[in-house]
Amino acid sequence: MDMFQNILLTIATASTPLLIAAIGELVVERSGVLNLGVEGMMVIGAVCGFAAALMTGSPWIGVLAAIIAGMLLSLLFGFLAISLATNQVATGLSLTLLGIGLSGMIGENFVGQAGIRLPNLDIPVLTDIPMVGRLIFGQDPLFYISLALTAGVMWFLFKTRTGLTLRAIGDSHKSAHALGINVLKYRYLAVMFGGGCAGLAGAHLSLVYTPQWVENMTAGRGWIALALVVFSSWRPWRVIGGAYLFGAVTIGQLHAQALGFGIPSQFLSSLPYVATIVVLVLISRNRRLTVMNTPASLAQPFVPDR
Repeated sequence: MDMFQNILLTIATASTPLLIAAIGELVVERSGVLNLGVEGMMVIGAVCGFAAALMTGSPWIGVLAAIIAGMLLSLLFGFLAISLATNQVATGLSLTLLGIGLSGMIGENFVGQAGIRLPNLDIPVLTDIPMVGRLIFGQDPLFYISLALTAGVMWFLFKTRTGLTLRAIGDSHKSAHALGINVLKYRYLAVMFGGGCAGLAGAHLSLVYTPQWVENMTAGRGWIALALVVFSSWRPWRVIGGAYLFGAVTIGQLHAQALGFGIPSQFLSSLPYVATIVVLVLISRNRRLTVMNTPASLAQPFVPDR
């Protein structure tokens, strides 16, 4: 029973950075912007969060530094893709390469150092409840923040006037501009929110998941987060299911390696990415559903009429 509980706990821990990064990118894409630089912003958040926590002794300052680092990198993307109307795909890929290289340079002196872990919650009595106590009341704070973010984004997009405006921009930025909506302002704010979420997801990796700095420690999780947005059909509540599905696959392959199944470890390590490809192929087969849910202005640069 303890082993089953530990597996569930590790699945929740592995899924949290995917959920945070994906929910931030969902808001970005709802505004009509495609930012493929999630991986780069996550790894910058991871190294800045780890460095700030190590130098100050406070993991919460590390979390704040990671969010700020992600937002700053997203502003660079925003300036190029929104203000200068460059190709969003090429700019996002460049941002990922920049983030990976920059993080390696920043984190060079922190490799091998023991980090400061963000402590789990420990609520008396509730945490001691058999089976569900540690799973529900004994997680790290970022686990609860990820669920709150998802609920908040769901409410924002579908229950508020500002969220409706953001979705309208994603569906037709020209019509929104004709109605007097400041398209560039909304897109900048959405991109900054996505960058902050990516930085927070990176902080979870270096302050909770594995409290240390390893170069390129995101290991493709930013790309999985991007796939999760498509997998969820741009619906926040579906992102939760997708994140925990991919988290379960990741943890499942680790336990399969530990149990010594007669399967090459390289194949087991590739399972989360194989699952990502399979899911995207299955979704793309239903073109009508994909077209219906995809923001119509996604990845289209907007240049206001002079």
